[in-house]
Amino acid sequence: MEITFEQLTHENYNTACAIDRDDIPESFVDTASTIMEINDYGFEHNLIGHTYLIRCDGAYVGLILLGEAIPWDTDPPQVRQEPFYRLMGFVIDKKFRSKGIGGLALEGTIARVYQDFGVRPIVMGCHKDNSRAAVFYEKHGFKKTDYMEGNDCYYLRYPEKC
Repeated sequence: MEITFEQLTHENYNTACAIDRDDIPESFVDTASTIMEINDYGFEHNLIGHTYLIRCDGAYVGLILLGEAIPWDTDPPQVRQEPFYRLMGFVIDKKFRSKGIGGLALEGTIARVYQDFGVRPIVMGCHKDNSRAAVFYEKHGFKKTDYMEGNDCYYLRYPEKC
């Protein structure tokens, strides 16, 4: 299984929109349209990070954004005094789930962002009712916090110490 990454652009945006995620409500994961808007904002404001279309053996299978976080009032206090990344819009096409692709894509994205921009903690929100995703993120080193933004529970992943 070969996982590759392609930067999300306006030229390949329609491909991102074709990722089949109709079984996942927008309250769980942002749409491709929202991720494109966030990507554009980051580009316009020189924020670091990557937004990728995820490919597996050549097929487009997902979308992920991992970028420099703009602090929000609701962010966990543990990260308010240091730069961190925010993970958003991570979704795998429903035909490609439960095959190990998501884990490879997540870890590959984190590795690329760390290599290109430096190591920082990662914050992400997971809808309180999205137990399947919560298990996935915990398996990948994210720790649930006591903090929420709306219906999203905050999860943190700190870089491994050398």
